[in-house]
Amino acid sequence: MSELGEWLAGSGPDSDIVMSTRIRLARNVIRYPFLSRIEPEKKSELEGFLRRELEQSGIGPVDYQNLDEASQLDRDCLVERHLISRDHANGRGDRGVALEPRGTLSVMVNEEDHLRIQVLRSGFEPNAAWRHILEVDQALEARLDYAFSPDYGYLTACPSNVGTGMRVSVMLHLPALVITKKLQKVFNAVSKINLAVRGFFGEGTHSQGDFYQISNQITLGRSEEEILTSISDYVPSIVEFERNMRRRLMGENKRAVEDRVWRAFGLLQQARLISSEETMEYLSAVRMGVNLGIIESLTIPEINEMFLHTQPAHLQKHCGRELDSSERDASRAEFLRDRFSKL
Repeated sequence: MSELGEWLAGSGPDSDIVMSTRIRLARNVIRYPFLSRIEPEKKSELEGFLRRELEQSGIGPVDYQNLDEASQLDRDCLVERHLISRDHANGRGDRGVALEPRGTLSVMVNEEDHLRIQVLRSGFEPNAAWRHILEVDQALEARLDYAFSPDYGYLTACPSNVGTGMRVSVMLHLPALVITKKLQKVFNAVSKINLAVRGFFGEGTHSQGDFYQISNQITLGRSEEEILTSISDYVPSIVEFERNMRRRLMGENKRAVEDRVWRAFGLLQQARLISSEETMEYLSAVRMGVNLGIIESLTIPEINEMFLHTQPAHLQKHCGRELDSSERDASRAEFLRDRFSKL
């Protein structure tokens, strides 16, 4: 868990605005009931069966972890890296995840569905992510009998996923739209074309650091290509809207933007106590400052590393022990001062 992960490299297309692209497929096998109805011993049997199939599927080098045997801290680190869901981390019974070393592929076992296949890419890469996840899905489907209906498509535990079982999510950094109060305009437009806006950690979470996820809401009655097209057609307009607002801010009140960026930089550099929420807010401003050329001593990968390693679980991993809230705030500030002192 020492590597940052390819999706945080800041090297993909439009990575000044788009942090990552994620595609997730929900799948179930016909030999076992849905997890809401499965008996504990059958759930354990299913986990062992799927683990063996994943290891023998040829989908590439994967490291399998049984989450029931993992510590809460290790599970929380996987959540912070967006490799498993919060529900999967806090679930009960035998469940696991197969992870590709670079962090671009994760396959959750016994989450809400038997399998949740996920691919992550840095920047705006829906087509590359789709090609990758399609190869994985086809390799697994060659070995597994998926629950599938000719009328409805792939059958899933939640009716909202029936059909393709596919969710495409794009993580966007939109500080200029927040500052100019234009974000609601984006939300209104998104809802009209059956896309949803979610928080930093997905459904049911709130925004942190001006990051928002845009994803499809409908899977039934739409093909994978139609879902990809809706995302591919609309996200570039949001990216351009954010860029225009950044240019407008710099043109109309450059000094105020510079003040916002450098105040955030100074607080991160000198704070003795700082919460996770404050850190996300200030790093968001600094990230915008780097992309606008205001700050030249930092790179986007360095900022992304700070985003990740100041999250509660990663911070405790870094310190080598569990910390209470006040200890985390002090350790987070110390971590940031150390990073900024090395610039």
